[in-house]
Amino acid sequence: MSGESLTYAENAWKKNTSIVPRPFAREFCNCGTLFDWDTKRARIKEIDAQMASPDFWNNQERAQATVEERKSLTSVITPLDSATKASEDLAALIEMADEDESFAAEVPAEVARLEAIVEELKLKALLNGPHDGTGAILSINARDGGTDANDWAEMLLRMYTLWAQKNGYSVELLERQDSEQAGISHAAIAVRGPMAYGYLKGETGMHRLVRISPFNAEGKRQTSFAAVDVSPEIADSVEIEIDPEDVREDTFRASGAGGQHVNKTSSAIRLTHAPSGIVVQCQSERSQHKNRATAWKMLRARMARQEEEKREAAEAAKYQQQAKVGFGSQIRNYFLHPDQRVKDARTKFQMGNFHAVMDGDIQGFLDSVLRWRAGQPVADDDE
Repeated sequence: MSGESLTYAENAWKKNTSIVPRPFAREFCNCGTLFDWDTKRARIKEIDAQMASPDFWNNQERAQATVEERKSLTSVITPLDSATKASEDLAALIEMADEDESFAAEVPAEVARLEAIVEELKLKALLNGPHDGTGAILSINARDGGTDANDWAEMLLRMYTLWAQKNGYSVELLERQDSEQAGISHAAIAVRGPMAYGYLKGETGMHRLVRISPFNAEGKRQTSFAAVDVSPEIADSVEIEIDPEDVREDTFRASGAGGQHVNKTSSAIRLTHAPSGIVVQCQSERSQHKNRATAWKMLRARMARQEEEKREAAEAAKYQQQAKVGFGSQIRNYFLHPDQRVKDARTKFQMGNFHAVMDGDIQGFLDSVLRWRAGQPVADDDE
């Protein structure tokens, strides 16, 4: 961020603090340092130089990881540049308001717009984990609740897919096991885009649905559970220590709906990491080779997530007020009966429009978890 433009804006704010709050002015002027603007801009130039090389795409996976890194960097730099330009315009507007009061009426709306930008940038500043800028591998497993739980797991799969699409992320189905009656027993997707893992990692845990069961002829209320697990998508160029001797590979025939190859060949792959007990499997492809590659990608992701959990546990003393976070903990309640609402058990953030949430409107929950993890205040509700 230009120091010259910041000085200009700061001087204007100093002249008229009745129009622009001083805390906001100082906070905005610190944004360049907060986001390490110079370092990010320099890294983008380095990446641009690499991408201009004729052999850049020789290694497809490494090249794609570099492109994703650039997207993550620009997702911060671009709005920061826009905010800087807007701050210059605001400073000029304030200067004119000093001379002509008719301009003063335009200032509050411009301040509100800048405050919204700064708030969004502050949230992105919380995405500072070692893998927050990477893609995410999100898996969903039906738990207690029978057919309702299978249906609930598929509803969650749709919810996350719609959220990703609305935010410009790409989604790849890695694994899906359909239930015989309805819904799914398990599914895994890769969500790729700037800060995908940073936003989604707080979704790990148990999701609980309360509704009148559409599968119960008596119309009774049913409680269903589905477990969500989110891991960072790790490129092959990133070193993750996994001893092949510790991994058992099993092959089996794919099951469930999926095409003619299902139950015909032993193309499905299951990997079990003995020391950690982590188990992953893939059966979505016809090729055993492709399923094996995907399973190893999923195992690397789970191992990276495990290392991050260890790091988070080491820092847990800072957040002693927080409830347990991890696979198996109930983190969010979704109600369709007796009233419609969705409430996060950790942050207490809630929305009254159940169907909007299921259509992918979950950004409020993701943002509230980011603030909660950082120990910042979270609104009790948002109906």
